[in-house]
Amino acid sequence: MSTHPFDAAVALNATGENCWQGRTSPDYANFIGPYGGIIAAQALNAVMLHPQRLGEPIAFTVNFAAAIADGTFEARARPARTNRSTQHWIVELLQDGQAVTTATVMTAIRRDTWNGDEAAMPAAPPAPEVTPPQHPARVAWVKRYDMRFIDGGVPYPWDGQDQGHSRTALWVRDNPPRALDFPSLTAMADIFFPRVWLRRGKPSVVGTVTMTVYFHADGAQLQAAGTGYLLGQAQGQGFRNGYFDHAGHLWSESGVLLATTHQLVYFKE
Repeated sequence: MSTHPFDAAVALNATGENCWQGRTSPDYANFIGPYGGIIAAQALNAVMLHPQRLGEPIAFTVNFAAAIADGTFEARARPARTNRSTQHWIVELLQDGQAVTTATVMTAIRRDTWNGDEAAMPAAPPAPEVTPPQHPARVAWVKRYDMRFIDGGVPYPWDGQDQGHSRTALWVRDNPPRALDFPSLTAMADIFFPRVWLRRGKPSVVGTVTMTVYFHADGAQLQAAGTGYLLGQAQGQGFRNGYFDHAGHLWSESGVLLATTHQLVYFKE
């Protein structure tokens, strides 16, 4: 059986204590460097592979300090503090001895408590009833996802018209389908194209500066989601002085809130 492109992309080879070597993947190439979601997944995977890891990811923040050049990189992950049921991690991805990505991760042993969600999954037609985009993908990583936009798709053609909002809703899953896990959920948290493109109806130079993912689902709930689609929704909140942010949500087909995400993006006229 051939290796799924995602598994090949996030693969890390141990090179010493707290150290691994990874490589960028042409399957997840973006306009400049790799797709941010795959970088985030690689950083998280360094923690997932660590023999000292306690529990499952609860919160993850990744900072894109510099563009990653095509080729190899070093991943370093170390537990900064381990408590009875929680653990805090520091992660770096380095090239030529300099950090290109930094991240912090909190893992924890989950316990049964009262549960409740206030974020409501929006009404949406079933994924098979939603037509995938018909225009060709301009970058490789887009081909690695089956995306079906319900609202707020990528403007095509660009008309330069202010849309009045930057809300997007879509069904998404790996292409080809792959069972969901924490690294792949992390990558999908970055699936939303820049909100400023939708708001203004025209392209501009952009770059994600930092992204945080909060994992509401445990491993069993990710396993239950299987290879099904996730419903994603995102909307920008503030655009000014060259930066904007957006908040996003990801639900399983059965309506389980799997993760919420927040990111800050640089943009240039």
